[in-house]
Amino acid sequence: MLALARPELPRLSIATFALLISSGMSLAYPQAIRYMVDSVVSGESPLSLDTTALILVGVFGLQSIFATLRGWLFTAAGERIVATLRSRVFDAILGQEIGFFDVRRTGELTNRLSADTAVLQNTVTVNVSMALRQSLGALGGIIMLLVMSPRLTGVAMAFVPLGVLVSAFYGRWLRRISAQVQDALAAASTIAQESIAGVRTVRSFARERYESERYDKAIDHSYELAAKRALYYGGFSGMMGFFGYGAVGLIVWYGGRQVAAGTITVGELTAFLLYTGLVAVSFGSLASLYGDFMRAIGASERVFELLDATESLELQGADESDLPRPDGAIRFDNVGFEYPSRPDVAVLRDFNLSIEPGEVVALVGPSGAGKSTVASLIYRFYDPSSGRITLDGRDLTSMPPRALREHIGAVMQEPVLFAASVEENIRYGKPTASLDEVRAAARTANAAQFIEDMPDGYDTVVGERGVRLSGGQKQRVAIARAVLKNPVVLILDEATSALDAESESLVQEALERLMRDRTTLIIAHRLSTVRTADRVVVLDQGSVSETGSHDELYAARGLYHQLVERQFMGSGLAS
Repeated sequence: MLALARPELPRLSIATFALLISSGMSLAYPQAIRYMVDSVVSGESPLSLDTTALILVGVFGLQSIFATLRGWLFTAAGERIVATLRSRVFDAILGQEIGFFDVRRTGELTNRLSADTAVLQNTVTVNVSMALRQSLGALGGIIMLLVMSPRLTGVAMAFVPLGVLVSAFYGRWLRRISAQVQDALAAASTIAQESIAGVRTVRSFARERYESERYDKAIDHSYELAAKRALYYGGFSGMMGFFGYGAVGLIVWYGGRQVAAGTITVGELTAFLLYTGLVAVSFGSLASLYGDFMRAIGASERVFELLDATESLELQGADESDLPRPDGAIRFDNVGFEYPSRPDVAVLRDFNLSIEPGEVVALVGPSGAGKSTVASLIYRFYDPSSGRITLDGRDLTSMPPRALREHIGAVMQEPVLFAASVEENIRYGKPTASLDEVRAAARTANAAQFIEDMPDGYDTVVGERGVRLSGGQKQRVAIARAVLKNPVVLILDEATSALDAESESLVQEALERLMRDRTTLIIAHRLSTVRTADRVVVLDQGSVSETGSHDELYAARGLYHQLVERQFMGSGLAS
């Protein structure tokens, strides 16, 4: 947090100066009260009393000005620090490899980004200012007490060692349970996020009550932890209050005896009590803030855990910011792979495959054979456990992942559109594209007609995940996005399987335009889409089982023949 605060040093310096002035002035008023009380007791002129009161009012006025400056600058600096922190956490999340998201849930990550940083926000804004102010008040008050009466100060400080011991024990416990509360809230947020994102599935199975019960259970767990924390916090506050009031009682008892003996005046005892009250209030506030800081540390452990996480896809070789446009020759040499979340399950075993530039290859096979994994490895979402993958003869591990992905495009079975306009979704493929380029891409994708027919045209907002568009329209927008990107390698994951006949025809025509002169890998679940491929590769249990054209493989009566027969028996499409 100190590193994040460094850019705000000028503002924080001025705020600290204002803090010193305002805190110093707060130490002056007990002396003014002392003078006024002694003046009244001794019977001095009222004019002197009036002058003292006016000076005191002026001091309070100046103190309020500096206190306003202090509060504004500390809060503004804290808000900037937390805004920077949120940006860095978001960048850190986006920068993680795909394997990171295999084991982390979206709700948990969004909770870290919102709830945990909100706890830190309170700490580095108001609480830092209050902690510094109360610390200076306590220190200054103790110094004034020592100057006035070391013996009476010793009596006043009798409870301080006990308070320190209680605070140390309480702080360690609170830090631990605060982390547990934040984890429980993250778990509840995860359930809420999953239920809302999958609301159509929830509704179709009539499981609203089930999801509500799941969320209520998670929230109740977080409440139980928070209530337990509140109970101990209340006990801690009560104990610290007892120590403070106990100190005041001792001072009244011992100081009253000294006044009766003539050792100190009534005004001095009054000032001493005011300083004691100032110190007690400062310690009480610091005790409360101590709890807040411990809660913030519990939350910050999760936040900085994300910031400290590093992407394990290392760049082996020269660090290049750009990658020359490749020809598109892809080769898998004896590749083995297991997902990080399932390290004991081999998805690919001694996998070998060569794809020439501009060749269209269809991957088919039973569910779990490794088809989508091959595409993920080409994207370098993961690195292989063994073997190597090359692009134009160069190992993918020597290529910067982001630069590599600039040359790869994909059209998935369920395209992901963002809650933005049609134009923005298409331009996602090339952020620097002009509107004319966007429109040209839409025409290539057979999307221009339906876009221009909409009331707002290219400015039409598609809704979350494109819910305001039909399946065929979403698919054509995704194709336009890929056209605009102009990739060398194209991955099609059954891009037409969920469409009606009319939409499929339009999408298929657009895909054929997109595939021209590109190395294309078709992940085929519906085997009717592989007939136009240059080559069909059959996967079985993570290895290549058969390879050839559709007709050759069907005639061989092997695994491919079985798959076709099973899927199209009686339809006439297999023959």
